[in-house]
Amino acid sequence: MDINNFDQWLDTLGAALDKAKSMGMPQKILEKSAANLGDFLAENINPDIPENRFLRDLWEVANKDEKEAIAGAMIKMVEKRKVH
Repeated sequence: MDINNFDQWLDTLGAALDKAKSMGMPQKILEKSAANLGDFLAENINPDIPENRFLRDLWEVANKDEKEAIAGAMIKMVEKRKVH
């Protein structure tokens, strides 16, 4: 996957979110899964764009509850983006 800008990143997240919702995944499970994905990305992927570096840095200082809040906010941002 080649992501060159934040819009592509949001599109990728949106596609994954659509797939999970189409399979009937509840919102709370989506948020926990997004938090788990955030952990994986922060530990294993070198951020390729400034926005993702910022998200990784924010993720690294957040506690578990804050990470779930960040994940929930990312989901909301992707959902809102699809409406416009």
